[in-house]
Parts: sequence; C-alpha cells; structure tokens
Amino acid sequence: MGNSLHNKIYLGRSSVLRSRGVQLAFVLGAMLSIGVVWYLFRTLK
Repeated sequence: MGNSLHNKIYLGRSSVLRSRGVQLAFVLGAMLSIGVVWYLFRTLK
C-alpha cells in the first residue's frame, strides 16, 4: 500500500502539489498514524 501510494505521488507530483486537500489529508493521516502508534506504545508499556 505504501509503495503504490508513493508511486502515485511521484507520478502525479504536480497535480498532488496543487491539491491542498490531498496534502492536508496526507498530513492528517501521518499525524493519526503517529498518534495510534504512541497510544499502542503507552498501552503495551
């Protein structure tokens, strides 16, 4: 999944950079992933 997503971003870089919505979704997704990992780490610890 990560690899295909990276390929899509690489191949359509100009259109992705023009789309604020895609950038915002990507940032929110990254923050959410970090939050989930941090939560799991705290719970398992």
